[in-house]
Amino acid sequence: MNIALTVRPAADEFAPFYASYVASVPNGEITRTLSQQGEAFLARLKNLSEEQAAFAYAPGKWSVKEVVCHIMDAERIFAYRILRIGRGDVTPLASFDENAYMPASGAKDRALDALLGEFAAVRAATLALLRCLPEAAWTRRGTASGKEVSVRGLAWIAAGHAMHHERILRERYRLPV
Repeated sequence: MNIALTVRPAADEFAPFYASYVASVPNGEITRTLSQQGEAFLARLKNLSEEQAAFAYAPGKWSVKEVVCHIMDAERIFAYRILRIGRGDVTPLASFDENAYMPASGAKDRALDALLGEFAAVRAATLALLRCLPEAAWTRRGTASGKEVSVRGLAWIAAGHAMHHERILRERYRLPV
């Protein structure tokens, strides 16, 4: 086993904004965490009706479908950053505005089953990328959103970001996530 998969990132491997995300991720192999998290997430949402998936807990807030889409968008961006930085690319990577992405996503008009299938594919691609990284790549650092970040930090951020939104789905949307 690649020992780098189990080493929690240090506080200097990600921007302070992400500290709560990283802190929420349990100790252990990050690919196992991401795999189990993805399976559980899909299992909990697959029985929602389209009406439940279209629910937003307040005016102007995203629907459940849009939250699922946002988790995928962010994970794709985190994975892209992992790829670039892991391969030694030192080009600073731009930030993204999730609120600008959402209207263009069409998520609210898609079937929940389609979104969940896409989520499974995105998570599988993230896992495949992480599992093929050489050990040396995990500590490589680059710049994303104007802040220094390591590949390892990005892996934990991806898991913690999804956990953050799962908590919101439980607490604000009253879903069994």
